Amino acid sequence: MHRGGRAIDPELAVEAWSEADPLSDRERQVLRLAGEGQSAGEIAGALGLSQGTVRNYLSEAIGKLGVGNRIEAYRLARQKGWL
Repeated sequence: MHRGGRAIDPELAVEAWSEADPLSDRERQVLRLAGEGQSAGEIAGALGLSQGTVRNYLSEAIGKLGVGNRIEAYRLARQKGWL
């Protein structure tokens, strides 16, 4: 018996309380490669981007996640389940 309480679907509760992924698809892609140890030049070659564009994506990801560098960004994004 619920006695006037509310039933909440556990899956909906998890979704509601999880943080939304702030990263774009491209930021995730670049961050994943950086986390695997690839340099900006290697990432640029693999994705057909300029090194400056890769650095911009990494900088955006770092800023959005509020961390100090690409490794911290990679670790946090993996921990949150965004990569």
